[in-house]
Amino acid sequence: MTSLTRTALAVLALTILAAGAGGWLGVHYGLAASRSPTSLNRLLHHELHLTADQKRQLAVLEARYDARRKLLEAQARQANRELAAALLASHEYGPQDEHAIDDLHVAMKALQVATVKHLLAMRAVLTPAQAAKFDKTVAAALDSGRR
Repeated sequence: MTSLTRTALAVLALTILAAGAGGWLGVHYGLAASRSPTSLNRLLHHELHLTADQKRQLAVLEARYDARRKLLEAQARQANRELAAALLASHEYGPQDEHAIDDLHVAMKALQVATVKHLLAMRAVLTPAQAAKFDKTVAAALDSGRR
């Protein structure tokens, strides 16, 4: 075995190890993060001391929103599949790509509108003191990407 072959095999082995470690870390920490409740969910269900009636009303709102969210997310995934198919078919930007992107934007906008309406509907169930805490949490979540 030549020196060049040994070096190439060593680089390949290190690359495989690094990729495996990176993948494992991403999945391990990604799953841990996905299991932790969002700050808004934690606030609503653990910190606001909701009444039984508020809990019932919020459960109805959350069930309705969850169904709508799943539908809109499915539409966005379908638009992404259409975009992938269009890109593979033509390998250049064309009308099919534009149509798929437009469909994706429609689904994403509808999801954002549904989410905002859901937040406002949940807020309407809260007392003024609860709503003030809710507002702070929503504002912080919407501003979390800013540095």
